[in-house]
Amino acid sequence: MSRKDPHTPTIQVLERAFALLDMLAAQAEPVSLKEISERTGLHPSTAHRILNDLTVGRYVDRPQAGSYRLGMRLLELGNLVKARLDVRDAAIGPMRELHKLTHQPVNLSVRQGDEIVYIERAYSERSGMQVVRTVGGRAPLHLTSVGKLFLAADDPARVRAYAVRTGLTGHTRNSITDLTRLERELANVRATGCARDDEELELGVRCMASGVYDDQGKLVAGLSISAPADRLEESWLDRVRATATLISASLGYRA
Repeated sequence: MSRKDPHTPTIQVLERAFALLDMLAAQAEPVSLKEISERTGLHPSTAHRILNDLTVGRYVDRPQAGSYRLGMRLLELGNLVKARLDVRDAAIGPMRELHKLTHQPVNLSVRQGDEIVYIERAYSERSGMQVVRTVGGRAPLHLTSVGKLFLAADDPARVRAYAVRTGLTGHTRNSITDLTRLERELANVRATGCARDDEELELGVRCMASGVYDDQGKLVAGLSISAPADRLEESWLDRVRATATLISASLGYRA
């Protein structure tokens, strides 16, 4: 019995959807359902059903009845992936240098919905940290230094909506679980350009963070340093800021 190609989707409808997207990607102009069916070998009713679902998700557009082209959602996702890859590539060298200076974990995080996601880190066993967030790990915005940077970039209405959605659930006795207190904290983040986590996510761990900006001046990531609560040095904040500024500059940001 022949083995299935590991690069071939195991779910037939996904395989067909990929084939439709690839075919549309090869065309400069909208394509009719008849031509799509002929090029992909799919029955018109099958192609029509899948294209309708892709249209709902904005992966495919239907500029006119019976014709299709790639949708804007793919552009949005592509730009998101590009931004993350660019940030990681730009950040890893400066992050390692910052780690050499402080001997503490250095993290790069981005926002995804109501959480931050750790996408890169520089770390060694010398830090003495018992808990280190792994790449791909997540944490609530209001409990993390980087998360506060992103919340501070939101307008007040969005911050209130976030509070309602999440309930500002706490993880430790230091967690900010009150909207008024969170708003004061975010005002301080805007005033200073940096953010802190004072054992709010994990007892015994403190963090400080500064934002990373792209060539459009948009906050795309946060650079943070974590340390045991009794070892975090205030002098590191200037180094975190300088490193974040260096990464931002490599992304084309000009203050």
